[in-house]
This record gives sequence, C-alpha cells and structure tokens, in this order.
Amino acid sequence: MRVLHFFKTSFPDTVGGIEQVIDQIARCSSKFGVTSEVLSLTPERVERTIEINGYLVHRARLDLQIASTGFSASAFLRFSQLAKNADVIHYHFPWPFMDVVHFATRVKKPTVVTYHSDIIRQKYLLKLYRPLKNKFLSSVDRIVATSPNYLATSDVLIRFSDKVSVIPIGLDKASYPQPEPERLQYWREIFGTKFFLFVGVLRYYKGLHLLIEASHGTEYPVVIVGAGPIEQELKEQVAKLGMRNIHFMGHLDDIDKVALLTLCIGVVFPSNLRSEAFGISLLEGAMYGKPMISSQIGTGTTFINIHGETGLVIQPHDPAALRQAMQYLWEHPAEVSVMGKCAEERYWKYFTAEQMVKSYVDLYGELVKQHQST
Repeated sequence: MRVLHFFKTSFPDTVGGIEQVIDQIARCSSKFGVTSEVLSLTPERVERTIEINGYLVHRARLDLQIASTGFSASAFLRFSQLAKNADVIHYHFPWPFMDVVHFATRVKKPTVVTYHSDIIRQKYLLKLYRPLKNKFLSSVDRIVATSPNYLATSDVLIRFSDKVSVIPIGLDKASYPQPEPERLQYWREIFGTKFFLFVGVLRYYKGLHLLIEASHGTEYPVVIVGAGPIEQELKEQVAKLGMRNIHFMGHLDDIDKVALLTLCIGVVFPSNLRSEAFGISLLEGAMYGKPMISSQIGTGTTFINIHGETGLVIQPHDPAALRQAMQYLWEHPAEVSVMGKCAEERYWKYFTAEQMVKSYVDLYGELVKQHQST
C-alpha cells in the first residue's frame, strides 16, 4: 500500500508537532507494508526529492505566504503526479491551500484527514475560509481527531462526528538518542537535577509569559528549550523583572533535549489557548517518566496529563496556580516519583508510535476496501 502525506511543511526543513507526527507515521508504517511519501512546500533552493528515515520527501516551491498559509503554483502538478501512484491520500489539517489543491486536482483516491487543530487566531479570515473548509471536510472519507478531549470540545469535529475516528498521537522512544554519561554530566553540572523543563516552539499560545510570571520571586530554575517568534519578547520580560532563574537554551539537538528530560524534576507546559491541540513535548515528558504541569484548555494536553495521577492540571491564565503547582512538585519528591512512573505507564498504554501507526494502517485498509467495493 502507498500513502501520500500532504502538509505545508515537513522534516527535515522544519521541526514542529505536525511534522513530527508525519515523520513518526511515515517511518514506522513500513513495518506494516506501507510505503509512505510526503509532499510539502519549501522556500529554500534545495533538492526537490530526498530520502529521510526510510521514506521520500518531495518539496514544491513556496511562492507566497499569507496568514501562515503557504501557496505554491508548482504544488498542483506535483501533487497530481504523486497522487496517481498512491492508494491513500493523507491530509494534515489545517492548511487552506491544501483544500484548494484537493478540489483542483479532483482526487479520486481514498482520503483521510488528521485534524490537528481548530483555527483559533485568524477569526476574520476563518469567516472567508469556512465554506471551503466545510466543503473539504465533507468531501474526505475519514477525519481523525488526536484525542477524545479535542473531539468533545471542537465545534467543527462535532459537526462531522459521523466520520471522525480518534487516534492518539504516538511516539517511538527507540527513535530518540540515548545520551552518553558524559553528556548527562555536562548538563548536570550546569543545572543539577532539580529544575523544571519546557520544550517547544516559542509561540503566543504556549503560556510562557505566565511561566515567567509564576517563577518570579522563586528559586526554581526553569530551562526553556526552543526558539520561536516571541523569543525576544520573553527575554525582555525576564530582563525587566531582573530574573536569573529562567534559562533560554534556544534550539538543541535531540540528544541534549533527552539529557535534559532525563535530569529534570518535571515538565511544565503552560499552554493557555486551544491552539495547543495536543502537546507532543508534553508527551515526551511522560515518555521519560516525568510528572507534568499543564492547563485545562479542553484539548489533548489533559488526555496526556491526568490531574493528581501523572501530574497537575491547573486553570489557564493563572500564574498563581502555576506557581503553586511548581511548588508542590519542588517540595514533594516522593509524589514526583510516583507521578512520573504513572506518566510513563500511561505513555506505554496509549501513546506509542506502534499503536498510532497500526491504527492508521487499519484505517487505510478499511478505506481502500470501501473504495474498491463502490
């Protein structure tokens, strides 16, 4: 079986949550007899087709970008060519240009959409896009929600609930590097073993301004791994408050990220808006047996993190509650250990890449059979 994934960005050009999901599905599905290919856009002058992690990535030239939506004239022909050889087209939502390509190329193959997030920020543009969005989601064979929480709280998914399946995002721990003792010792000498860790792209919905406010006046070291559009704004907030316990590390290689996940007391993930639909770096914390602090925003974050079991869940927009949660973990090492073990057990029970990919492969097979019988 051949599957074509289509999204605006992909590995190795960009590293983000959706890109990571596509990579996990593409690299792990081969053991189930699935050949995966990916089509995405790139502004760079790079090879148009490369092999990565055992699958092919094709890139079309990015011509224009408006409100986070990339457009490409060459993508129409490239998608049409690749779709002819695919048994299933796997779209990753949201990306309005993808909807246009879908209709313009008149796809006749089985189609599945992984619905990664509602459109939250572009409210005015959403009004213009809504008719196309509804037509697109109506036209595809199956929509996948990444958590039961998101399905229950998304007005869009509820409208299409008769064709929605829930397949939680999964990660393959074996694909993560194992840091050597020297690398662990390097980071241990810098931060010790009692610090909070945040990993992710520094975006408006991550709630990092709340984390900084919650940490002000405390002794808790907070290590922030990642870069992004609000990085300078956050650094200015820290400087204005005269804080020395917030450490911006920028982008780090996976081996350093794993070392910090191994050493930290817990993962703090204060995303305060529904734009945070799942939280892959939160799941990475669970995978490495760390208690988590997250906010109740009605998304997959509270499918990963169960309050009082795998960590603590607070109300969003509340730095005082966040400070109290951090204080609890700081002062209760026995509970930290128990919550961390529960978090890892929950990862192995619900969130492995093998479980996710097996569910998708079963879905692909089901859709192919349905098309063959019609």
